[in-house]
Amino acid sequence: MFCTPFALYHSAIKTGGWITGFTKGGIQLKIIINVVLAFAFVLISVPAFAFHSGGVAECEGCHSMHNSFEGAANVTGMSQYKSGPYLLKAQDQSGACLNCHQAGDTTPGPVTGKDNGYHISTAGVTAYDSTTPVELTPGGDFAWLKKTMTFYLWHDPSVSTEGDRHGHNIIAVDFGYTQDMVLTAAPGGTYPAANLACSSCHDPHGKYRRLADGTKATTGLPIFNSGSYINSKDPITGVSAVGVYRLLAGVGYQPKSLTGSYAFANPSPDALAPSSYNGLNDTIAGGKDRVAYGQGMSEWCANCHTAMHKDNYTSGTKGLVHPAGNGAKLTAAIAGNYKSYVSSGIAGTPASGGYSSLAPFELGSGDYAAIKTFQASPGGVSTSSNVLCLSCHRAHASAFESMTRYYLGNEFMTVADASNAAAYDSSTTENKINTGYSVTQQQNAYNGRPASLFGPYARDYCNKCHAKD
Repeated sequence: MFCTPFALYHSAIKTGGWITGFTKGGIQLKIIINVVLAFAFVLISVPAFAFHSGGVAECEGCHSMHNSFEGAANVTGMSQYKSGPYLLKAQDQSGACLNCHQAGDTTPGPVTGKDNGYHISTAGVTAYDSTTPVELTPGGDFAWLKKTMTFYLWHDPSVSTEGDRHGHNIIAVDFGYTQDMVLTAAPGGTYPAANLACSSCHDPHGKYRRLADGTKATTGLPIFNSGSYINSKDPITGVSAVGVYRLLAGVGYQPKSLTGSYAFANPSPDALAPSSYNGLNDTIAGGKDRVAYGQGMSEWCANCHTAMHKDNYTSGTKGLVHPAGNGAKLTAAIAGNYKSYVSSGIAGTPASGGYSSLAPFELGSGDYAAIKTFQASPGGVSTSSNVLCLSCHRAHASAFESMTRYYLGNEFMTVADASNAAAYDSSTTENKINTGYSVTQQQNAYNGRPASLFGPYARDYCNKCHAKD
């Protein structure tokens, strides 16, 4: 969610282009040069600023009062002088977000260097072909929702995986995203699928803020920085607040467009993302998709998926769901499995204490000093850590059914090549492992991780905790 000061200045001053032209004596030209030089100095001397800056962004970034700029429409999908709902710059709320957060990127960001940043949807992705989502964010690329694939299974060439099943089906008609074809409400809850938008989860005005004592509020001290990143400034007692993680809405939130009683009961979670993200990952721990989760994420998900939440359990009894929540602490046996798991059938002492951003856990704490330390250098799991919904699922979408982080439809994630080295499945005649995805698509599904990180014939990643392989 970062943009350069130039881009911020550009969008705030004049969306259609930089000021140009001359006035008598060339005075205007001199002013422009001085301003640009001064701005270049600022660009060099300070870090880039976030568009949302931890709270509300500039109003005209999302709204158009008249849908007219220099004689032309500036609202996606609408004719001149007709804005979207709530004067948005698109036909719906999610479209207003995707005006910036979708991009025509054709490759993932590199392991080091410039990444794809705040883009969460790849443009131009279609079903049944080799087009590939390339946004490797922690939350996943919404474009996987468009990747319906047909493949061979047990000699039947007409089996298909429906892209619609790959994630949260936000509605953004200008960008080809439509309502869930099956579900009418959030699984485990009542939130209507017909109203699912980015603003169902994220407060677009960013009113929710974190104070120095860790409490969350919607008013009071001003928000002076994003609270989402490892390099975000800390709130100052009696002086300032920071935005909550990823503008995730808190207690009492309900979009204005949604009628009925769906207000959130649980607060925004505590977590931090890396300052540079959305790029290829060449380690299991992840450098570009690692989020340090502190506490409260599963409780926050339960605002909509209430019946899915489970803190405590007695192993072997019926009537359970998989535990996830602040109280779902890992047993010593599970923590031991996690720390020592290298790949299928192989245990040891892997790097970063065995931490894997493909199976993250919560620290069990809202202490942001500890969360920042973990984000900078992830370590091993303990019995103070707990399972969260995002241990198994991505927040937006993934390549797999139910937006899981890894494929659960077959026992294997990888195969082996002729030299017995790990490889993604390239078979075109039996697709029970790759479900029709190319090798590139499979690698992007794991946020750029090469098959070698999982080993040959790696069984599915439930074994990271349960070690049944």
